[in-house]
Amino acid sequence: MNLTNSSISSMHCDQCEQTFRGQACVSMGVCGKNPDVESLQKILLYGLKGMASYKAHARRLGKTDPEVESFIEEALFATVTNVNFDEESMLELVLECGRMNLKTMQMLNDGHVEVLGKPSPTTVREGLEAGPGILVTGHDMVDLKDLLEQTAGKGINVYTHGEMLPAHMYPKLREFPHLKGHFGGAWQKQRDEFEAFGGAILATTNCVLIPRETNTYLPNFFTTRVTAVPGATRLTTNDFSAVIKRALEIGSLKPTPITTSTIGFHYTVLLDVADKIVEAVKAGDLKHFFVIGGCDGAEPGRNYYADYAANTPPESIVLTLGCGKYRIRNQEYGTIKLGGLEVPRLLDMGQCNDAYGAVQVALALAKAFECGVNDLPLSLVISWFEQKAVAVLLTLLHLGVKNIRLGPALPAFITPNVLAILHEKYGLSPIGTDAVADVEAALARN
Repeated sequence: MNLTNSSISSMHCDQCEQTFRGQACVSMGVCGKNPDVESLQKILLYGLKGMASYKAHARRLGKTDPEVESFIEEALFATVTNVNFDEESMLELVLECGRMNLKTMQMLNDGHVEVLGKPSPTTVREGLEAGPGILVTGHDMVDLKDLLEQTAGKGINVYTHGEMLPAHMYPKLREFPHLKGHFGGAWQKQRDEFEAFGGAILATTNCVLIPRETNTYLPNFFTTRVTAVPGATRLTTNDFSAVIKRALEIGSLKPTPITTSTIGFHYTVLLDVADKIVEAVKAGDLKHFFVIGGCDGAEPGRNYYADYAANTPPESIVLTLGCGKYRIRNQEYGTIKLGGLEVPRLLDMGQCNDAYGAVQVALALAKAFECGVNDLPLSLVISWFEQKAVAVLLTLLHLGVKNIRLGPALPAFITPNVLAILHEKYGLSPIGTDAVADVEAALARN
């Protein structure tokens, strides 16, 4: 119950609109609220928020689905006061949210490929060159495409930041020579990185922070549509002339050392060499797959993922996506042979928006080996922070994927009883305290 003080001697229940005294609502039999139902409602609401984020991106790419839209309405209705008090049917809605999110992620994936071309591995330059610059953060590829078109021939270099790094895997974006490269890491470091950048900054979606009082980049900071930061300039259309003007006013940026990285291992790239993957597994050259990534954050415990990835064996492949990749990408993993191909052991599959790809790789491997996904030598070690990560988790549960390790801590809105159900049905559990031991346990399980 949500309780607010109405006087020193009485309390008020927002759920059933009853005033009561002491520690219990006098109308509990009418209200029927219990923490496990409320927990399931919160899981559903967070999943819906995440799915709506993916759906908004897909819609901008011309992809919609009436079944998804109808489900969002019905699922939200189910969380309204005095509608659903039944744990079993609420759990059904939670899993259905996972199914609908799978459809939504497919729409988003298909929209990206149709509009921007089939992804392919590419080498990305990381760092700044001399010349005016615009840094693009967030997730929205339509915004980036429009910005590249509007800046063409103006002498402005465009750089990606954070979750926009996978933009470089799309051929129709790489066609723009002034898409110079990438600058910076995960979202939680942006205050320092935006300050160091020095040019105009365009924030396209979530994962933006309010600048510190000591930051000076606020006059250079622009956001799109519903994304907004107090004091920044919010753009309601995709006319980026104000951003372009500001970049030219600032002038040339200070160059930094340039490094390179290889990204762009979209699931279609992996499926194109599925026969070689199967061959490598059967030959014993490839013994395990790890999916390590998700949403990153600043709280303690997230270094676990770097330790985990560093201790994966050389006969394994590590698939990563989302901003969680920044915890593990700055290590040397070497290469692995797949038939006649030699590929990096760490394969960056893209944004959190590209989580559909990890699902498709798992399903394709299960089909190739004529087994279930849970029978594969596959371990999922997922970091979570916000609602899109919840939506992806629900999709994995809908597909029956078991033994997912989630961290750095389990969501506080999951009650012990609901967690017990998820653990019993799916083996969902928190990450451990010893990454090396957890890697060994994962290998032993298969």
